[in-house]
Amino acid sequence: MATAKRKHIVAGNWKMNKSYDEGRDLVKSIVENLQNTDVMVILCPPFIHLYNAHAKTNDMANLFIGAQNCHQEVSGAYTGEVSAEMVKSTGASFVILGHSERRAYYNETDELIGQKVKAALANGLQPIFCCGELLEVREAGKHEKLVEEQVKKALFDLDEVDIKKVVIAYEPVWAIGTGKTASPEQAQEMHHHIRQLVDKKYGKAVAEGMSILYGGSVKPANAKEIFAQPDVDGGLIGGASLKSADFLAIVDSF
Repeated sequence: MATAKRKHIVAGNWKMNKSYDEGRDLVKSIVENLQNTDVMVILCPPFIHLYNAHAKTNDMANLFIGAQNCHQEVSGAYTGEVSAEMVKSTGASFVILGHSERRAYYNETDELIGQKVKAALANGLQPIFCCGELLEVREAGKHEKLVEEQVKKALFDLDEVDIKKVVIAYEPVWAIGTGKTASPEQAQEMHHHIRQLVDKKYGKAVAEGMSILYGGSVKPANAKEIFAQPDVDGGLIGGASLKSADFLAIVDSF
């Protein structure tokens, strides 16, 4: 299990799913059935749900709301975009940045993601920074080098105060929505590598205090084994976050 100094986190990324009524019902079901737990639970629905979700969870000590993205600029003529300040104004506390789908479909670079990280921090949001490799990179044995570049380019110009607010999510792209899952040993290997990178840059105390999540086809059936790895502090959950019973079973895996 992860060291007691680190928070255990289970974050649900709904992606582009759930109408307003469906989202309201899902939040209601999670709120009503979530057991008392030391796990930090974060719901990351589409923007339309943020305010309502926060209103329903505001009195719960371990349940938080996050967005799936934000823009890097403060405001302006960016039709269809949402700024970090706007996200914060809904009551959200977190924001997912650099998800592999944003990198693949919208050509987000590490530099751009780094700008978004700074915008989020400037507005009191905690970034959930995503990193991870494609299958061909893994098969070529270059996965550690790629993830190292992603982490360094986007995060390593932050000072110690800000880096402590960042949660890192490792998501092997080949295991997202494919039904494939990195083995617990593969997940541990990369999480350990990431923690060593943070240790070298910011010191052991910062590295040991940082929560690093695994994202990639986590389900109730495999969560316990994955979360048992010493450097895996929780999960960024996709498909299984859309059913309250599955999502809460993953939370209970701790």
